[in-house]
Amino acid sequence: MSTTPYPLLQTINDPADLRQLSRTDLKALATELRAFVLDSVSRTGGHLSSNLGTVELTIALHYVFQTPHDRLVWDVGHQTYPHKILTGRRDRMGTLRQWGGISGFPQRAESPYDTFGTAHSSTSISAALGMALAARRKGEDRHAVAIIGDGAMTAGMAFEALNNAGVADANLLVVLNDNDMSISPPVGALNRYLAQLMSGQFYAAAKNVGKTVLKPVPPLLELAKRFEQQAKGMVVPATLFEKFGFNYIGPIDGHDLDSLIPTLENIKGLKGPQFLHVVTKKGQGYKLAEADPVAYHGPGKFDPSVGLTKPATPPKPTFTQVFGQWLCDMAAQDERLVGITPAMREGSGMVEFERRFPDRYYDVGIAEQHAVTFAGGLACEGVKPVVAIYSTFLQRAYDQLIHDVALQNLPVVFALDRAGLVGADGATHAGAYDIAYVRCIPNMSMACPADERECRQLLSTAFAQNHPVAVRYPRGSGVGVEPLPGLEGLPFGKGEVRRTAGPTQAGRPRIAILAFGTLLYPAMAAGEALDATVANMRWAKPLDTELLQALAQDHDAFVTVEEGCVMGGAGSAVTEALHAAGVVRPVLQLGLPDAFIEHGDPAKLLAMQGLDAAGIERSMRERFLQAARA
Repeated sequence: MSTTPYPLLQTINDPADLRQLSRTDLKALATELRAFVLDSVSRTGGHLSSNLGTVELTIALHYVFQTPHDRLVWDVGHQTYPHKILTGRRDRMGTLRQWGGISGFPQRAESPYDTFGTAHSSTSISAALGMALAARRKGEDRHAVAIIGDGAMTAGMAFEALNNAGVADANLLVVLNDNDMSISPPVGALNRYLAQLMSGQFYAAAKNVGKTVLKPVPPLLELAKRFEQQAKGMVVPATLFEKFGFNYIGPIDGHDLDSLIPTLENIKGLKGPQFLHVVTKKGQGYKLAEADPVAYHGPGKFDPSVGLTKPATPPKPTFTQVFGQWLCDMAAQDERLVGITPAMREGSGMVEFERRFPDRYYDVGIAEQHAVTFAGGLACEGVKPVVAIYSTFLQRAYDQLIHDVALQNLPVVFALDRAGLVGADGATHAGAYDIAYVRCIPNMSMACPADERECRQLLSTAFAQNHPVAVRYPRGSGVGVEPLPGLEGLPFGKGEVRRTAGPTQAGRPRIAILAFGTLLYPAMAAGEALDATVANMRWAKPLDTELLQALAQDHDAFVTVEEGCVMGGAGSAVTEALHAAGVVRPVLQLGLPDAFIEHGDPAKLLAMQGLDAAGIERSMRERFLQAARA
């Protein structure tokens, strides 16, 4: 008897090994794979519920299709741990989402089996259609499969792709992984339509009961079979997807390999666009995750035998929690306030707001473009919308930000969570570009709070304006400055000096550090070490030009510090303002480079970019003090 806890899984180094197994062995493999996923994620942290739900589906897809020759595009990527494990990365799962380790999402540079990077949702059908049509153009016999969740199907882009694919001459299979559970509870008319299927369970149960009861009476059984076919047309969304030009199959049980494999094998022989509706359960096989798939969506390290536990010492409030509390407090004071989220209720800190103000809470699904224009429509009628959205996701609604809000100068507040580096989620989720892409839009303003207290205050300032304002804040906790209980704001567009340098010393330039956001605190440490002035700028737009010009009167050089891209960022705003005022001063711009920064520990990533206290000090010495001595 083997001593390894995963005797079958240890023999699978790529899908070719998987295809050598018998159907019985595949079921045993599914058990081992699910246990391995649970054990692995409990050690590293990561996405759990979604991956436990895709074990059998992943096995079936790799068993039936000749991957990587046949293309699998997973949407979104946080359901791909079983896929990674079966495609040669089992022994690297201990490095998941760590610097130098494997990504938590599909990544083309990581493996030929990761055919398309999909860390944002609802892109798989478009990408797979492109692959399918490229294969046809090149005369290659290959299949393209898009695996998309029911939450991701709420996005307009998914339907744009379906609309195009239905009239395309392409061998495309779309697998709808219907687990009735996106990160936040799924919403909208489409989800309601899918829910009418009772996740396929009522139909399947009724069919089986009917066959059992009628089996002794063959004529009645045949009648039941005919009725079954008619009933299927009434209760499944075949009509919807067939109107798009797809051949609809399903729903089938996504945890039943005896259903999945024959169905996929049959579909593989069909031509044209196919749509397979698969019903799965998030957290499948781990009772705690099944009972609370949201809590186990992206847990940190934990003991699987115990489950998630609360820390003995309550952690510092996160910026997200500060926002959530402010939203409730401001809503209680101003009945015009409404909150909008594109399917990120938990992630954006809106659970309590929904509970207390359900008629003023709008979850629009994974539809960032709609969320922004919807907010604009509300603002036209005197409502005060607050759009809680991750920085990386607002990128998906850039045209709407410009055309539907800023151009019409509508008073919408954008609460930009996850600004700057986000750690384990990596480049796809980093909020590196918001300062650059917001500050170039007329009528828009951008606030950069340095800590929790300023976050609450600047949200109040933003809400008081009569034009669109974004407030950016990072993931996790800040330095722990307790927010004030009131709703008073800070002066619009004004910064402050936090530290003043001593008198000028011979041969040594007097330097002012201009800090935007939470990097104020490492900037303060660097300022202490080098006796530099430190200004908390607070606003990337409008820039406090009065403060800037006052500092230019008695400082020889400037250093700008921001947790955002240097190109077009707040430092660029400073150089533009100095140039416009005819002030000539050397400016050292510190921020994120012109490169995508991968996953890893956030503090380590900042240090690697020279954005911790030691890095800021080092850059200042190299640029100004060594030159002064020379």
